[in-house]
Amino acid sequence: MFIIIYCMSPVLLFSFVIGYFLLLLAVAYRTSRHSNNDSFFIGNRNSNWALVAFGMIGTSLSGVTFVSVPGTVGDFSGVAHKAFGYFQVVIGYWLGYFVVAFILLPLYYRLNLLSIYNYLQTRFGNTAYKTGALFFIISRSVGATARLYLVINVLQIFILDSIGVPFVITALVILLMILLYTFEGGVKTIVYTDTLQTSFMLLGLIVCVIYIMMHLDLSFSSSMRMLHAKGLTNIFNTDVNSKGFFLKQIIGGMFITIAMTGLDQEMMQKNISVKNLKDSKKNMISFCMILVVVNFLFLLLGGLLYLYALNNNAVFQGHQLILNGKNVIGDDLFPMIALNYLPKTVSVIFIIGLISALFPSADGALTALTSSFCIDILGLKRRDDLGEQKKKRVRMAVHFTFAFIFFLLILMFKAINSKSIINNILDLAGYTYGPLLGLFAFGVFTKRKLPETWMITVISLIAPVICYVLSKYSSALFGGYQIGIELLLINGILTFTGLWAISKNELLHHAP
Repeated sequence: MFIIIYCMSPVLLFSFVIGYFLLLLAVAYRTSRHSNNDSFFIGNRNSNWALVAFGMIGTSLSGVTFVSVPGTVGDFSGVAHKAFGYFQVVIGYWLGYFVVAFILLPLYYRLNLLSIYNYLQTRFGNTAYKTGALFFIISRSVGATARLYLVINVLQIFILDSIGVPFVITALVILLMILLYTFEGGVKTIVYTDTLQTSFMLLGLIVCVIYIMMHLDLSFSSSMRMLHAKGLTNIFNTDVNSKGFFLKQIIGGMFITIAMTGLDQEMMQKNISVKNLKDSKKNMISFCMILVVVNFLFLLLGGLLYLYALNNNAVFQGHQLILNGKNVIGDDLFPMIALNYLPKTVSVIFIIGLISALFPSADGALTALTSSFCIDILGLKRRDDLGEQKKKRVRMAVHFTFAFIFFLLILMFKAINSKSIINNILDLAGYTYGPLLGLFAFGVFTKRKLPETWMITVISLIAPVICYVLSKYSSALFGGYQIGIELLLINGILTFTGLWAISKNELLHHAP
């Protein structure tokens, strides 16, 4: 099948990609008519909750889940396979979404926020507000480009290298595509385009699962039995010192959701675009229930891919899985199988799913970063001296600037060339989202005031540095204990403690 894909003419392949993009562009045109800055930032607070819930699946999963999560199943943690261990984190995600739905969403709706970081301004003043927005911009820029890089790299290695297209050109063209259908409509547009893209991504997942099970003559129950026999279904890690210890993973997953969804402008921008709090809660709960099922299916797919590879003469050599002379363990497994060994129709559906996984993580991030920078850093909504058209020009300039930043960061990830992006993203989240967690927790759970001082920013910068040192030397410092994704919680606690040290115990007359 690898030969069939590679023999498809470049013109035909390019036409396929352009056809998919034109469909997105048509949706963008339809939804962005009569758009203004409010529709760009919050969709005129008129989004359908069911569409938002479904579209958020694509944004949350992205190409990382589509490619990287299946690859973790047969990968190794010590001498054992990681198996379904990622599902520990998914359980934590599920718990975290309830915290977002019943604690953070009511707060955001009560304050009628355009940017969720306006809460920090209301509670603490401008320094905390700008600090929160800055950490979001750093976090989302790095996280979104890591996800985007993964999918672009798969397209590059398995398709575009063969027709002589340089990686730089691939990245540039894809970013220009995203710019074309987001720069006008913003949130109002991506609510619909994300729904379309999520549909294609889930189609790719389901078709691949069904085909491999049929090809191997397996039912769901026999698949699980065979995976269990090979040690690929274990979920809970009971080694306390391991990074994968189940309590670390569940608690870490919960706080990752609170931070990366509840304290993230991209994810909350879509939620607060829903008409009212009741519908927004329905959106969040529906979304988290579906997300658990979808993540399980991706893990099942990962197990089936390893069975399929072994059935095609792949062999484990140490911590490598050698198939046709290449190590395909990790992120390379799914694209290698899909484009080399599956029928042409399934391969094409994989490509559709992969492209669909690419866009939601990037278009929403680009829109949210533009919104946060315009509203939080530039104060565009407060600039009464600027007319609507001038504000629009500023917003578009910011949009293009972030697209260029994305381009540079994608090239950086290409230079790093990691084999497991999902682990990199979870590690990075621990450092960049921790200060946001600490800031919001301090505002919600205490009644203390912070002085208007640069020390707020300094504390938020020092906490991740301390976390890096702790993580690097944790095994030596704590008798073999390794810090995993609970790093996010540690980072938040350090930020919270630092803020407490400079705070004042004064009565808050206007605190939310």
